Amino acid sequence: MRPKPDGTGEPLHDTGLQDGFQRRLNYLRVSVTDRCNLRCVYCVPRETIPRMSHLEILRYEEILRIIRIGVTLGITKIRITGGEPLIRKDLLPFLEQLTHLEGLADIALTTNGVFLQDYLEPLQAAGIKRLNISLDTLRRERFAELTGSDRFDQVWTAVEKAHAMGFHPIKLNVVAMRGVNDDEFHDIASLTRTLPYHVRFIEYMPMGNPNLPGDPYISNDEVRQRLEVQDDLEPVPRSRNDGPAERFRYPKAPGEVGFISPLSHHFCDSCNRLRLTAGGKLRPCLLSNQEFDLITPLRAGASDAELAAIFLEGARLKPMAHGLIAGGQKVDARMSSIGG
Repeated sequence: MRPKPDGTGEPLHDTGLQDGFQRRLNYLRVSVTDRCNLRCVYCVPRETIPRMSHLEILRYEEILRIIRIGVTLGITKIRITGGEPLIRKDLLPFLEQLTHLEGLADIALTTNGVFLQDYLEPLQAAGIKRLNISLDTLRRERFAELTGSDRFDQVWTAVEKAHAMGFHPIKLNVVAMRGVNDDEFHDIASLTRTLPYHVRFIEYMPMGNPNLPGDPYISNDEVRQRLEVQDDLEPVPRSRNDGPAERFRYPKAPGEVGFISPLSHHFCDSCNRLRLTAGGKLRPCLLSNQEFDLITPLRAGASDAELAAIFLEGARLKPMAHGLIAGGQKVDARMSSIGG
C-alpha cells in the first residue's frame, strides 16, 4: 500500500490520479531549474531570457514533499529535468533522497551531457541508473552551431563512459529538424546496430519564440521512411512504464529506435504524465498553457491533503488533446522552465 504522508498507510484518494477521460496519471516530470548552459536553437527564444530568482524556484525539500504527495496518489515514475539539472547546486543529495522514496519504480535524469562525465560516479552512487541525453547531431561543428557551445566531445565522452559504467537505458533524444540535421538521421539511428542505446526521434514542436528560421518540422513518418531504406524496423513490445515513444529495432540490433510524434501521431489519448515546473506549477499538458499553482499554497502552510487536492484538480482538468491540436493555439511557455 502506498504510504499516506501522515503515516497512516492509507492513500489520500482511493481512485488515484485519474483525469476526466479515465486516463491514469502515474508519471511526473520535474524541472529543478530553468537555467541552462547551452542555447539550443529550438529552445532558446530570440529575445533575452528572463531568469527566475532563487526565491521563485522550488527548494529541494519542497520538491520532495510534492513528489511524496504525488506518490500517495499513484505517481510511480519520475524524470528530473531542467533547464539543465546538473548546473543546480546540491542536486546529488536531492537525488539520493529521491531514490530512497518508497513507491517509485522508475527514476531517470535528463541532461544535455556537457557536465555529465564528472557526475556519473556520484549519480550511480545516488541510485540513478537511467539517463536521457539530448543529442541532435554527431558532428562537432554542427553541435556548436545548434547549441552555441563547442562541447560535443565532452558530451560524447560522457555517453561512452556511462555505457561502460552500466547505465541503462541510455536514451539519446534527437529533435528532428528539416534542413538542420535531417542528413544525419541514418547515422544516428545506426548507433543502435552495435550499441544498446535507445535513440529517440522527437518531432519539432513550435513553442514560445525559438531561434529558427522557416519551418523545420518533419514528421516522424518521413523519418522512419528514410531509416527503412536499407532495413525494416521491427516493433519492440511495450512495457508497463513506457512513455509515448513507438519503439523499434533493426534486426538483431542491441539498441532501439523510437519515435515520439506529438503532432503527426499525437498520443494524447494514452498520455499518463503531469509536469512540475521549476517555479512550482503543476502543468497537466506540455503543449497547453494551463497550470495549477502549488508553490503559493505550499509556502502559505497548506496541508498535504490540500496540496493533494490541487493535484487531483489538475489531473481532472487535464485536456483530452494538446493545444496544438485543439484549435492550434500557441504555447507561450519556454521548454526550459517546463521541463519538456
